[in-house]
Amino acid sequence: MQSLAGKVAVVTGAASGIGLALARRFGHDGMHVVMADIEATTLEQSAATLADEGIDALPVVCDTSLESDVESLAEATVERFGGVHLVCNNAGVGSRGLKVVDLPRRDFEWVIGVNLWGVVNGIRAFLPRLVAQNEGHIVNTASVSGLYHRERMGPYNATKAAVVALSETIKFELDDDGSNVGISVLCPSWVRTNISSAVRNLPERLHYELTPEQAEEMLVYKARRREQLRDEAIEADEVAVQVRDAVLANRFYVITHDDSIDNMRARFDRIVNGENPIKPA
Repeated sequence: MQSLAGKVAVVTGAASGIGLALARRFGHDGMHVVMADIEATTLEQSAATLADEGIDALPVVCDTSLESDVESLAEATVERFGGVHLVCNNAGVGSRGLKVVDLPRRDFEWVIGVNLWGVVNGIRAFLPRLVAQNEGHIVNTASVSGLYHRERMGPYNATKAAVVALSETIKFELDDDGSNVGISVLCPSWVRTNISSAVRNLPERLHYELTPEQAEEMLVYKARRREQLRDEAIEADEVAVQVRDAVLANRFYVITHDDSIDNMRARFDRIVNGENPIKPA
């Protein structure tokens, strides 16, 4: 995409964090913005804030893990604005901070449902429309955790690696078809968002109680994460600028932190050399 003004963007997970920053950035670039999120009250408040800034924003309550919700999102977008040009499959949830061996199946179901099926549902609902008009761009939010992996983030790491793989596959297929539709994968490191409290949106059907020991482990993990956020995190608005620039340049990888490149290089060097993995710096 070489221009944004007057076109239509859809952003999931848009009530806060990176999603809200993306909606704001693209809105200020002159796009009509459809904001999707599962948190109805926060979504309405965020959409009203953007409207006060002069952005044409349509809020749509949507559980991206449900195919029917995402299809309804696509229909609402076309009904309101007549089409779509940019889709940011951004909604995501974080990690409990427990070891894989201690996690119940429900935790995997929740994280996979949002982080992976949410992206798949967004692709299935919107990519055929973009391909048919031979114009548009998709941004899938993965993470540096899709490129190298830390402990106590098993479901999150697995889903983000899958999003990177899926996005690369789609890029190759679009290229083979000579399509003008572009795709990017966003791989942020530490960003100041509220993803660490995403459990507030855990569906009742997937709820489970932690043991006292697990609850303590989670508190320790989250305290360490807050320390890392304080020292290393960037603002979501900075990420949004990088994404906007990648869309305009049709650039695939969006790596938000330079030090992530060193960790990626170290990981792939060990793979090539047949060495065992080590934890990233």
